[in-house]
Amino acid sequence: MLKKFQFSLQKLMDFREQELDRQKNTLSMLQADLRRIQEAREILLDKVDEQSEQLERVCRLGSSASDIAMRKRYIVTLQQEIHLKEQQALQKQQEIEQQLGVVVEATKDVKTLEKLEEKQLEEYNHQAGKENEQFIEEFVSGQTVRAANR
Repeated sequence: MLKKFQFSLQKLMDFREQELDRQKNTLSMLQADLRRIQEAREILLDKVDEQSEQLERVCRLGSSASDIAMRKRYIVTLQQEIHLKEQQALQKQQEIEQQLGVVVEATKDVKTLEKLEEKQLEEYNHQAGKENEQFIEEFVSGQTVRAANR
């Protein structure tokens, strides 16, 4: 009788699956980082709009040159921060694309091992079927011999 099916590369398969999970988690973290950067950029854009409206109001109502200059510098600072966030977002997007490639490769590795496991299981089932046939033949021929000896 055949022993229970055991995939010969099970330890490698487990390792590859764990690696795939780790790479997917890394990808998720990078995507979450990108979302945070984009949200921060949106907040800064809203602040620029708000400060620009305030500057316009202050200019219409009449204000000191130093107050206007200070408000303009603040808006420029916000715009620089927006530019920085855009650069960070581009960098993070590149990291995400790179990580996506790693995840695709890890997925291929796991799929290859899964196909190999399926093949080994088919062979196992085929072998088990042959052994069952042989057992039945031996059983039947044994009964035939016993019946002839009676």
